[in-house]
Formats: sequence, C-alpha cells, structure tokens
Amino acid sequence: MNKKTQEKDVVIAGAGPAGLSLACALSGHGLNIALVDRQTESALKAPAMDGRDIAMTHLSRTILTELGVWQRFLKSHIHPLKEATVQDGDSPYALHFERTDDAEAPLGYLVANHHIRRALFEQASEQQDIELLPEREVSAVGSDGNRAWVDLGSGERLEAPLIVAADSRFSETRRMMGISARMKDFGRVMIVCNMNHQGDHRNTAQECFYYGRTCAVLPLAEGQSSIVITVPAARASELTSLCPEAFAQEAKRMLEHRLGDMELTSERFSYPLVGAFSDRFVGQRFALIGDAAVGMHPVTAHGYNLGLRSADTLATQVIKAASAGRDIGSPQVLNAYQLRHRLLARPLYDATNMIVRLYTDDQPIAKLARKAAIRVGNNVAPFKRLITHRLTQIR
Repeated sequence: MNKKTQEKDVVIAGAGPAGLSLACALSGHGLNIALVDRQTESALKAPAMDGRDIAMTHLSRTILTELGVWQRFLKSHIHPLKEATVQDGDSPYALHFERTDDAEAPLGYLVANHHIRRALFEQASEQQDIELLPEREVSAVGSDGNRAWVDLGSGERLEAPLIVAADSRFSETRRMMGISARMKDFGRVMIVCNMNHQGDHRNTAQECFYYGRTCAVLPLAEGQSSIVITVPAARASELTSLCPEAFAQEAKRMLEHRLGDMELTSERFSYPLVGAFSDRFVGQRFALIGDAAVGMHPVTAHGYNLGLRSADTLATQVIKAASAGRDIGSPQVLNAYQLRHRLLARPLYDATNMIVRLYTDDQPIAKLARKAAIRVGNNVAPFKRLITHRLTQIR
C-alpha cells in the first residue's frame, strides 16, 4: 500500500503536557511541527478533570510564562503554596519547608492538571507551524542516518529529521525504537479527589506518612483541598467503593481529624503507582521527553516539573542547531540533551525512590530511621535550603 507522506521538521508522538510544551517551545523558530495523538480533538481541547493537582515550581511558572501558557490560567485556577510539611506516623514533629528569603512569596503553585492541558492545547492550536493530528495511532517508527519516520494506522507517513516520544511512561513509541526502560511497580494505588473541609489548610501542603498508608493534603481554595491517599493495591478498591459519606468519614479518620469534618466534592480517581527510567533518552534521530523518559513517583512532586524541563532542554538544543543551520536530529544535538537531562533526572529519581522505600517500610528499624531523618532534615540548614531552592529557582 502506498503511504501518503508528509515532510515535517519535528514529529511529536503524544499531545499530553510534555508533548504540547515541546511543540509550543519549538514554535516560531522556522520549524514545521506535527503533534500526533490517539485522542479526539475535542478531548484534547477540553480535557476532563482527572483529580490530579500539580505542584509547580517557580521555574515551571517561568517556562510556561515564556510559552504564553501561564497567562491563560484564570486567577482562580492558581493556588499558592505558602509552605510544605512532612510528618511521620503519629509523631507531632514535622519537617517544614518555607520561604526564608521572602515571607510573602509563595513556595510554589498548585494548578489542576486539566487546566494545564487545556491552556497548553489552546496555545499550541493557535500556532500556524504546529499541525495537530488527532485520532492517529502510531503503528511503526524508524530512522536511518538521513531521516526518521512515523507510520500511522490511518495509512499516513510522517518523515522528519527528528522524532520525539512523549506518550507516557508506558511509551509504545519508545518500545518500537528498541529502547528499554526500568519499571518500578510500587505495589500501591493513589486515590485522588477534591474535598471540602471545616479546618483551615493554611495554604500548606502536607505529606503524612502513616503506617500502612500515606495521606497528602494539597490546599486549593479556602476550605477545599485535593486529598491524596496512597494505600496497598488490595485496599484501594475498598476505599473507592465506599459511598461518598462513608469515604469522607474514612478520609477524616485517616488524616487524624486534622481538617475537621470533610465532604467529598469530586469523583475519586485511582492511579497505580509505577515508576520508569529509560535506559537511554535518545536514539538515532529520536528523543524521549516527559514520562516517556522518566516517570516519577508523585511523592516529591517532581513529575510535571521534570517533564517540562525535558521539553525545555530539548527545545533549547534543537533551536540552537536550527538557528546555526545544523542538523536538528544529529547525535551532537541529541547527546547534548541527554547529558543535561540525565544529570538532572537521575539524582531526583533515585532520591525519590529511596524516600518511598523508607517511608513505606513499617519495620521497627525503618520507623526509627524515618523519625530520625525528619529530625535531622529539620535541623540541617543546607538540606532545607537545597529543597526550598528547587521550588523557588528561576532561570
């Protein structure tokens, strides 16, 4: 069968946050960009709420502002974080992170995932050099020394100097290019929902490592928070099957009544927790970004920020090469991206997994280590400054 072939400069598989961010970052630099996704255009244009509220750093805000995306959020969509706390078990002692340089400035920001996706789509759809190809399945990917190509289930072929996979931590495009990834199944399920509550959240994100469960509070509007409950997979279905009133009572109990009376105000969404780290971030005329490169456990809130950084880093290298008239899919360009992003991602991924192992181990020795880690962290100023800097950094 003869395939209808289109010539592009960059083809991105996956129109999620990472793929859309990359397309927006590359726009306006003389490149023709194709964005391929299996979802319908209406689903991409108006993404449904998925329960996830994203903690964003100041650097992420800067990048999204430069892309023209942050300005699209309504003020009511942005929830400032004044501080964050980490607590172990029933101990009243907590590790605190707050701004010391500017008491009035937020530590970070919370924005719902579907608002981020909508704003990114709106920005991308207004650019003449970005072609969106919805309802397309990638059936094959390949490359040689001169070009790369993507075959679609529709019979179309896209050829370009560079193909980018941004199609989730379970990336089919990555697999088709023969790049493996080390998957880490944490054996737990994250249940997320929005709840109204009687107590004051004080614009403070709270991570509570209880024994047998982890509960997080992400402050939204006054009297409303995103509640994240992580439990062993066998326990998750029991919680999601409770009626709203019973679930609210159980959430109140799990949080040890710290928010007072609670009321479920959204659907409950469940996400099995699986981490992924690709063995390589690049191939021949091929690059991985977002979760396709690194899929993080959400406990340290690095996932979206890291994915946005990957898009920003790759775009910087591609634009630099294009401006100099060089091959944007060359090994020099892609290896420069891989080196920079691996140096950022590997320590974060390993440290996050270490935290998860420590704070989900309920053995007596681990309980002692958990409490000690919080006390040491709270009293070691350089450690606290490092974590706070990661949230407040700017370009």
